[in-house]
Formats: sequence, C-alpha cells, structure tokens
Amino acid sequence: MKIAILSDFHLGYERFRDDAYTQAREAFEKAYSMSDMMIMPGDIFDYRHPKPDVIAEGITLFRELSKKEFHARVSLFEGKGELYTNKPVILIPGTHERRSDTDVDPTDILSLAGLAVNINMGKVVVEKGNEIVVVFGVGGVAEERFKETIDRLAFKPVDGAFNIFMFHQSLYELLPFSKDFMHVEDLPEGFDLYVDGHIHNRVEMKCHGKPFLIPGSTVLTQLKEGEQEDKGFFIFDTEKKTYAFHKISSRKFVMLKIDVSGEDPRSVMETIDKRIKETTGSSTERPVIRVELKGRMKEGFKASDLDVSKVPASHANAIVEITRGSIVEDGKEENVELQSGMLGNVSVRDYGISIFLEKLREHGYSLKVSPSRLFEILSAEGKKETAVVKAVEELFS
Repeated sequence: MKIAILSDFHLGYERFRDDAYTQAREAFEKAYSMSDMMIMPGDIFDYRHPKPDVIAEGITLFRELSKKEFHARVSLFEGKGELYTNKPVILIPGTHERRSDTDVDPTDILSLAGLAVNINMGKVVVEKGNEIVVVFGVGGVAEERFKETIDRLAFKPVDGAFNIFMFHQSLYELLPFSKDFMHVEDLPEGFDLYVDGHIHNRVEMKCHGKPFLIPGSTVLTQLKEGEQEDKGFFIFDTEKKTYAFHKISSRKFVMLKIDVSGEDPRSVMETIDKRIKETTGSSTERPVIRVELKGRMKEGFKASDLDVSKVPASHANAIVEITRGSIVEDGKEENVELQSGMLGNVSVRDYGISIFLEKLREHGYSLKVSPSRLFEILSAEGKKETAVVKAVEELFS
C-alpha cells in the first residue's frame, strides 16, 4: 500500500494566507494521485478557533478528497466519537488546534462532516485487498503530558499488519532545549513507521530501527533556517519498505546572514542592498528574504544607527525582513545569543513555554493544572487583568 504523509498546512495563517491554501491544495492533489491512503499529523489549521471563512477553506479542501475514489478503505475505527466515512483520509489535531479534552477542535468538525477520520487518542484499520495498515494517533498535547499520555494509551502493534505510530510533538533530538521534550528512544516500540508533525522542516531518521519521518509544513511560517528547503510530502510504500519526498510549488525563502564586524552604517546598508539584489535577480515570484545582521560594528556605531525601515519598500519584488538582534553591543551578549539563531527551528511560543515551565519548577509548582494550559491562558489574552483572572479560575475551579 502507498501512504501519503503530509502535514502542517496552517490554514488561515495570516501572513501567507493564500499560500497556505493553494499549497495545501496542490499537496492534496499530488498526494492523492500517488497514494492509496493519506495521513496527516496535525496543524491542519493555524488557530484553535479559526474564523468561519478559514473553516470553509478546510472543508473545501477535504470535500474535494471526499469525492475521490481511494484504492483502500477504513474497516475499523476506535476513538472519540463516531466514524462517518470509510475514505482513508486520516488526521490528528496539532498543537495549534489543541483544546481541552472535552472541547470540539477544528479537526473534529472535519470528522463530524464525514470528510476525514480523526484518530486522536485512537486507531484506525485500513484495508486494501489482503493488505492491512493500522494507524495509531496521538494529537498534540502539552509537552510535560506526552509521556504520561502514551503510557496511559499503551498502544500495541497489531500482528499481521503494517503499524504506524502518528503523533504531533517536539522531540529532544530535534529541539534540544527543554527537559520536558521526549526522546526518540522513549517512543513506543514495535511499530513499522513513526510519523510526526510540528517540526516545519523535513526530517528523515530512525526510531527503534524503523523509519521515522516528518514531512515538514506545506507553507512558510517560522522563517527559520530549515525552511529554506523544498516544501512537500512523503509517499511510503509498505510493500517495498521505501519512501520518497515529493515537492510542491512553494514561495522561495532565503536567509541572508551578513557580518557587520568593523563596518559603518553606510557600508552595511550597501551590502544589504547588494545581497538582496543578487538573491532576487529578475524573479517575479516575490521570494521571502530574511536578512540577519550579526557581529560588532565599527567603533562608535550601534544597531540603532542602521535605518533599515525603507529597505523592504525599495525591493518590491521580494518580501524582506531584517533583524538586527545579533549585532553585538556592550552588555548585550546574552540577548545576542538568544536572537542569533541558537533556537534553530524552535518557535517563540515553544521557547516561551520552556522558560515558563522552568520558572514554575524553581518555585515548586505542584498543582494539577497543566503548566502549558496556564501559559496558553496567560499569553492568549490582550489584557493582563483578564489573563490573571482566567488563570486563577483555572487553578482553583
């Protein structure tokens, strides 16, 4: 059986809203044409409360799939709710869609509409002739709850079937900055394929001697170094035990690192202009260019002396973003380390949660409410007073 693995569409992502939709659509069309079934490890939507028009985009995409004839079918479902389709379009919610266990999230809507099979905390059996594939799913949960969740579920591979463990989570080997992240070796053993979402760059590695794949996102979001690669999806062949990556059309992203050491503002601006022109050439596709300035400028100058505000407008054939956070100034080396790419592909949100968890540990936090849930409450509200009230209600309700 041929299985399409595609993830992290982030429908509704405001900065590249059209890209998110059109690139997901291309991925759907190409993946369907090459596969017998499709699995999607989370972050279908960019928000846990997407606007109606964004939900409509998701329904439109999945509705097209529901009209197609697949070579395989769902024969058994064990999970939350009912099964409303036997089409093998299988998904789980990601961290962007995560809500409390009793709440309906956006992926539940797709499942209730009969457009997909949501196997969060459950499993599904897919058959094609004499072939059987069993997919076990764990949607995105708070990092500190992931091990407890998979231990509680105690998924066991099914004899005589090709078994897939699909989840949406950080792993320490890929993001080595928080002790709350699970290690690859801590994942349950005995599966034939491990599939993860959440990470936005492509990953191919091993887990317990078996393939472990992350297809990456189909749209630019974090503008991190790993997102300079092609976007796309995997096709895994269960008979041959091989897989291949297939790219889709996506907006080009280039990160330019410019060393400003010993330079004055004028020469730095000239270098920025030259490097951007070299990158764009005569392109009409408006690539995204992120310019990262680093180093210590000529004595007597500092980052604020660089007026980069007009640079994006002077390069209308590109989407230009410039960061000066890695320019070294006296007394700011610690801040420079944080902003100079030490986080790799870690999102600001994930890094914020890790700091929050560490501070709670230092103060002996021991209440049952998930620290990640508290972080989400405190960071989601615009007004500090409202956030504090909601957090207190959650703690003592």
